[in-house]
Amino acid sequence: MVDNNPPYNKRNIGTRYENIAVEYLLSQGHTIIKRNYRTRLGEIDIISKDNSTIVFTECKYRSNNRYGYAIEAVDVRKQHKISRVALFFCTRYGYTSFPCRFDVIGIDRNNRITHIKNAFDYR
Repeated sequence: MVDNNPPYNKRNIGTRYENIAVEYLLSQGHTIIKRNYRTRLGEIDIISKDNSTIVFTECKYRSNNRYGYAIEAVDVRKQHKISRVALFFCTRYGYTSFPCRFDVIGIDRNNRITHIKNAFDYR
């Protein structure tokens, strides 16, 4: 029988590094609102509150830089998708009057974190 869920599959790796990102955000004073928020429009890895600002964070992991740095993986298409999901979230849960921002957290194989606040504007 084939194991369809090996210990090092993409989802397990993603969850591991999202956990690191969550711990980092908590250490920076964020309150986590949702993780892996999914709609038919797409997904946002972490939604948190930083003081009165709603923060939508995309997490990226890279084991090496052969294909670019982790934070470079959030291209314009991905930014547009995250923006649409964020608008849906704010409308659905009553956060439309709150300021919001879009952050990107990149983590390398040595668990070094690069946190880009206001990485992009709403698209």
